[in-house]
Amino acid sequence: MSGADPLTEGEAGALREAVAEAVLAVRPQGREDLDSDPAAHLVMVAASRVAAEETSRLLRQSINGARAAGHSWETVGRLLGISRQAAQQRFGAAAHPQPSDGATAGPEAAAGPEAAAPHRRVLSPLNAFNEMEALARAGRRGWHVVDYGYLHHLVESSPRQWEHQRLWWPTGRRRRRMDEQGWELIVPTDFDSPWAYYKRGLDLPAEPGLE
Repeated sequence: MSGADPLTEGEAGALREAVAEAVLAVRPQGREDLDSDPAAHLVMVAASRVAAEETSRLLRQSINGARAAGHSWETVGRLLGISRQAAQQRFGAAAHPQPSDGATAGPEAAAGPEAAAPHRRVLSPLNAFNEMEALARAGRRGWHVVDYGYLHHLVESSPRQWEHQRLWWPTGRRRRRMDEQGWELIVPTDFDSPWAYYKRGLDLPAEPGLE
């Protein structure tokens, strides 16, 4: 099965059951209380709302991830059961924020001769397969991410090296572990990403020179 194929009936059924079980298990006796406690039904309404909001968020993040991986709106629309135009109109408007601070575009822009000055540049175009390599190169030269959006990262210069890490929908436990290890979560201005990006400064001077 290729990555663009829909789920099998068995996979879809198992996923539906898992979501329903998660909603029913929000309270220890949630399923049993539905037979005797009217308030338990309101708990199910609240839990279902949260589940719907989360699945909606995951859907948008998944679509952004698929687009960053190079898949077309036609393919995305087919999986959603809607047209290419409808998919792009519904999910594409917020997925393409434009860099707004006059930064210079280009994946090698992070290594200009003026890198010692504290300013910002845009690394672009990037995708799911080349962005971490680009961030590793930029980080060695003192650039660290301060914002990101569709196919780009906004980076800022500094005198020390940085490392970056990308996590796929990290859990609360994983996020706490990252915080304990000194990683800083990079929060985008206006972009739903399938990944969480982290950065951490190193006690090493930024490397000079061009790539």
